[in-house]
Amino acid sequence: MVDVSDKVATHRTAVAQSIVRLPAVVAEALASSGFRTAKGPVFDTAIVAGVMAAKRTHELIPFCHPLGIENCRIEIRMEGTAEIVIRCTVSVHHKTGVEMEALTGASVAALTIYDMCKALSHDIVIGETRLLEKRGGKSGQYEAARGGQTSKP
Repeated sequence: MVDVSDKVATHRTAVAQSIVRLPAVVAEALASSGFRTAKGPVFDTAIVAGVMAAKRTHELIPFCHPLGIENCRIEIRMEGTAEIVIRCTVSVHHKTGVEMEALTGASVAALTIYDMCKALSHDIVIGETRLLEKRGGKSGQYEAARGGQTSKP
């Protein structure tokens, strides 16, 4: 674990995204059912699971600091006809960042969507999971750029 005892507590925010690609038959079934399966409401369940996971990141990832997350928001939307975009935003006033919490929240939300829909098809693909941005702390601001990365201290 990294020693953060000498760091200054600042407001820190991170945004991560996961993509879930659905076979056409699954996308059609979800849309026609109001995004519900036999297990229940898919997006609502994924939101709860993602928030729970973000709050427990330190239990899942070795050497992550336990944080009292002050805000975690998960947004899920369909993009086109067969792609689900999950965006997790986490913020805290602390001595360490929340990138891992945002990535964990987005990832677990994606896994939950897979679990809720796997009875329809096992051809669901969890695609790219990535950090989109972070703010706060010594390293300043990071924003993922198209085709590359930019970092702004």
